[in-house]
Amino acid sequence: MRLVGPSGEQVGIVPLAKALELAQEYDLDLVEVAANARPPVCKLMDYGKFKYESAMKAREARKNQAHTVIKEMKLRPKIDPHDYDTKKGHVVRFLKQGDKVKITIMFRGREQSRPELGYRLLQRLAEDVQDLGFIESNPKQDGRNMIMVLGPHKKKTEAMAEARQAQEARKADAKANPGKSQNAAEADVEEAEAPAEAPAEA
Repeated sequence: MRLVGPSGEQVGIVPLAKALELAQEYDLDLVEVAANARPPVCKLMDYGKFKYESAMKAREARKNQAHTVIKEMKLRPKIDPHDYDTKKGHVVRFLKQGDKVKITIMFRGREQSRPELGYRLLQRLAEDVQDLGFIESNPKQDGRNMIMVLGPHKKKTEAMAEARQAQEARKADAKANPGKSQNAAEADVEEAEAPAEAPAEA
C-alpha cells in the first residue's frame, strides 16, 4: 500500500504489517483513503477526529445551501397608492433576501375586459424595483389573473451571508454599546429573523 503520514507527508509503499506498526507507534488509526488506487492509499490519522470534521463540513455545506423560494404577492388592478407602496415594500424585502417573487394581478367582473390595467401595473412595479430584481417571466394572462415573476439580482447564498453579517454586526454593536437599550437590540434581532409574510389580497 502507499502510505501517507499524519501530516500529509509521503511515507512510500510499505507492507500492511509495517503500516500497522507505524500506526501503533504514532497512536493513530490506519485509514484507507483511496481504495481504487493501485496500490491502495492509506493514511495515518485519528479516525474519530476525521469523522467529526467530515460531519461538520457536510453540515456547513447544507447550511449554506440555497433553497429557491418563490414568494407571492397579490394585487388588484385598481390598487390605491398606499396599498401599492405597502405591497412594493414586501416585494423589495423578498428580493433583498434573494427570493423570487410571483406577482399576481386579480381581475374581478368587468375588470377582465381591461387587461392593460394589470399589464401597466406590473410594468410599473418591475421598474420600481429594477435595482433589486429583473423580470424573469413576462406578464401573462392566466384565467382571471395576470402573472409575472421577478428574479433577484442577488443570489440567495449572498443574501443569507449578508443577513448573517448584519446580525453579527448588530450583536457586536450591542456588546460594544451597553448603553443601547435591551429592547432596541432585541427589536433589531427580531426584525432580521422575521418570517416572510403570507400573500395578502389588496
